[in-house]
Amino acid sequence: MPQGRRTRILIVDDSAVMRTLLRSVINSDPGLEMVGSAVNGESALDMMESLRPDLVLLDVEMPVMDGVQTLRELRARNIRIPVIMCSSLTQRGAAVTIEALSAGASDYVAKPCGQSNLTGATQALSQDLLPKIHALAGKRQPQPTRQAVTTPAALAPIQLCSSMPPAVVAIGVSTGGPAALDVVLPQLPASFPLPVLIVQHMPEVFTQMLAERLGRTCPLRILEAFEGSPVSAGTVYIARGNWHMEVRAAGIPGHPHTLHLTQAAPENHCRPAVDVMFRTATAVFGGGVLGVVLTGMGSDGLAGARLIHARGGTVLVQDEVTSAVWGMPGAVARAGLAQRVLPLHSVAAEILRLAGRAESEARALPETMVS
Repeated sequence: MPQGRRTRILIVDDSAVMRTLLRSVINSDPGLEMVGSAVNGESALDMMESLRPDLVLLDVEMPVMDGVQTLRELRARNIRIPVIMCSSLTQRGAAVTIEALSAGASDYVAKPCGQSNLTGATQALSQDLLPKIHALAGKRQPQPTRQAVTTPAALAPIQLCSSMPPAVVAIGVSTGGPAALDVVLPQLPASFPLPVLIVQHMPEVFTQMLAERLGRTCPLRILEAFEGSPVSAGTVYIARGNWHMEVRAAGIPGHPHTLHLTQAAPENHCRPAVDVMFRTATAVFGGGVLGVVLTGMGSDGLAGARLIHARGGTVLVQDEVTSAVWGMPGAVARAGLAQRVLPLHSVAAEILRLAGRAESEARALPETMVS
């Protein structure tokens, strides 16, 4: 997008109240411009050619054509602009939003609830929505790629990998996360020998739906973490929304380590926070932590990656080309803490290689997958 030009936004929502709220948020920022609004997905698709928006704010539930159908049609037409879903914090709203995020939506915002007036609702929505719009502005949805990218000269040198084999995989991810996890996790076989811990920035009801959806498509067992969960090989644990996930050392020799959920203060404005998981995993597993930082806004995971690196563990990050937002992985890469900077479709093969699987098994992975 040319420098100085305002970001052009199309609003798609069947609620007049929500359209008014979104218009107020957009008008409050001089860098944004609302170029149109539609009451359903079919109308929005008809407007795309004439309006040419840079970003779409898309309601999840609408008559005629809902948000997921609209998103899939946009991608089928190779319209790769960012899409932010607008969702209610209900079980159904969460389930449909997870489906949309896995189908290629860039991010989501929760519709305001509990505010007593329009001003309060607008302020609450602004705080959540505006940073996401600016992080995504001008960023087209990443296309799948098979080739590793050359590390930019601006990045610190890539470090050598730890000689210590990993004992646990810890993945941190935010914006664009469900679609990224939909690529990485199905490539890990049911025989994968390590536990996998995941922090995805999401509200509570959303993480449950994410675990359930991934569980239907992945060979590994996938659970939303619960208090006292044993950290078992071949199981994926997704941190519960609004709860930090800590790793606790086994109190009795021969017993498994466990997970502890806490509502301690947010870190990096996040709960759950990647840094909490990385820090406590390193305290328990030392240099046996394989940290993976995928697409996401902000820098959550940077402090934890420093600890993993200092203890002799290994850190992988997703590259900029395939990231929805290169905030979290970019911060780690620029700090020189990443052993490898990889396109998304190469991450699972590298995890398998580092986990000690035969190189022939890693090479046998499909070279391309459609997320």
